[in-house]
Amino acid sequence: MRNQATTTPAGTSATDAEEKPGRGSRRRPVTRAAARGVIASMAMSGLRRVTTTIGLVSETPPEAVLERTAPEMLRRLPKERRPALVEMVHWTYGAAGGALYGLLPRAVRRQPWAGPLYGLLFWEAFERGLAPALGLSQPRSTGERLALLADHLLYGSVVGASPWPHEDR
Repeated sequence: MRNQATTTPAGTSATDAEEKPGRGSRRRPVTRAAARGVIASMAMSGLRRVTTTIGLVSETPPEAVLERTAPEMLRRLPKERRPALVEMVHWTYGAAGGALYGLLPRAVRRQPWAGPLYGLLFWEAFERGLAPALGLSQPRSTGERLALLADHLLYGSVVGASPWPHEDR
């Protein structure tokens, strides 16, 4: 990949903003990665729509987390509005995960394998850490596990992509 810098209105290059120490030096990659995290979560939601519709996934992880951690809030919300809440929470998780990706060293983020590996690690952290800690049931079938793995690989691939010409990876 080429290391291309673009000039910002302040007269500094996009790569300078990341590489120079000081205030705001990490803000751009973190902000952009958080935005990609939201987009990646939206892509995951699309894939999950398919996998739940065809019966591979019975309940999505965001649904299970909300039902476990905020059941009263879900009950008070009209049933037709619950999916919107689940999506908003999922996109928030995605933004946070993207921001964490943006904190990784640039040398790591520039690697083509970094995004998918990050998605895999996120899946593992949920499967082995968060789900058991919250008492959530684990996916029972191989198909369900593979479907959830696939959407996390998609998430990581989108988070690791850099659609901006400054290549903030």
